[in-house]
Amino acid sequence: MLDTRIPAGDVVPVHTHRRPAVYYTIQASDFIRRDQDGNVTFDSRKAPPRGTANFFEFLPPHSVENVGEVEIHLISVELK
Repeated sequence: MLDTRIPAGDVVPVHTHRRPAVYYTIQASDFIRRDQDGNVTFDSRKAPPRGTANFFEFLPPHSVENVGEVEIHLISVELK
């Protein structure tokens, strides 16, 4: 289980999530996900709204930049 907080304006360096996980959003903010080469792979400002809880099989190497005005707060549970 991970408790993740990303303050407004912060960038989380490149990392990966190798296991499937459920992500529960406590507080959302706009963010940009980039691959290991810096290419944008997801921009929440251009995507349809997601639910409070989301399942991902895995996430390849990426960074996350909080481009919103509030902190991002997520709880995730990785399945082993």
